[in-house]
Amino acid sequence: MGQREDRGRARRLIRMLPAVLIVGGVFFDQLTPSVFTAAPFFAAAPVIAAPFFSYRGTLVTGIVAVLAIAGLHVYNDTSAQGSAITELITVATVSVVALIINRVIRVSGEELASARVVAETAQRAVLPVPEDRIAGLHIAARYEAAQAGTFIGGDLFAVQDTPYGVRLVVGDVRGKGLGAVEAVAVVIGAFREAAEQEATIELVAQRLERALTREGVRREGLDAFEGFTTAALAEIPRGRPGVIRLLNRGHPAPLLLYSDGGIDALVPADPALPLGMADLAAWPDRADEAPFPPGATLLLYTDGLSEARNAQGVFYEPKERLRGRIFPGPEELLTAVSDDVRLHTGGHSTDDMALLAVGRPLEGQPDRRRTVEIVHRERHDP
Repeated sequence: MGQREDRGRARRLIRMLPAVLIVGGVFFDQLTPSVFTAAPFFAAAPVIAAPFFSYRGTLVTGIVAVLAIAGLHVYNDTSAQGSAITELITVATVSVVALIINRVIRVSGEELASARVVAETAQRAVLPVPEDRIAGLHIAARYEAAQAGTFIGGDLFAVQDTPYGVRLVVGDVRGKGLGAVEAVAVVIGAFREAAEQEATIELVAQRLERALTREGVRREGLDAFEGFTTAALAEIPRGRPGVIRLLNRGHPAPLLLYSDGGIDALVPADPALPLGMADLAAWPDRADEAPFPPGATLLLYTDGLSEARNAQGVFYEPKERLRGRIFPGPEELLTAVSDDVRLHTGGHSTDDMALLAVGRPLEGQPDRRRTVEIVHRERHDP
């Protein structure tokens, strides 16, 4: 609230400045000897108005500045002097330039807003929020932009219920804006297709690798297509709900939060390069297995979380910050994480973050959403 009030106060002061300059110019002209000129005051007024006022407001400011300096010369009986004509032409010219600046800023702002809307719409199309209940698991996902109004980045997540089990991916495409959104679309599209068709997540990862390579070649090199993608793929196999299979491609290690407040970082046994870097090295993908006991929650995230820093440059440590805490479900976990990161950074994060949480209910735990629906229906049934 304090920052918002400070910004509002600063904006009001800036909007008052052109009028203050014009009034100040009048007083300066009247209180100083004739050898001093107040023309800089009047010339500065429309220039300052240009980026903050509307076109009409800038035009009015320029007209008032020209009339003010012309009126002073008439009042001082100096309008016939060469210096008076020069000052009048100077202020008028600067006012015209201010109008041009105002128009350029407005057009640029409209183009930027249009590009932002397109990027955000594209992101919503390729990155839909998953259902909150899939194959008996509780799911929550969230995309947190670093700052309101900025371009979205290349963070991604997806959840797919397949014949082989529930499969997930969280990734981070290098780049920002529309190019990153386009790369996200390629990765998500390849993941959804491969997750349904491939028998293992190792083969899913290889399909993602080939998709990025193919798209990079089509665009004359991977650098022309955003480059590499870090990714963490996970699978809860069909018929084995107590197991998580994880494959990490250069991505921050997922966290496993237990029902008693304990927490583990699921660090890969064999670190691997990100997707899209097959030309640098080749190796067989190997997934790791970890137990997924009842009441546990798997948290996957991008480096916007682990690299969030406070004013002293200290990184956010999700494992340490979440240790010993117990959350009712994945949605509450993501809310707590988002709030905690905002507190740590003072609301000044420098990178977007994607969060995906998957919770395995405790044995015999009722479906809270279903229970609420039943109670609601019973209360309204005659």
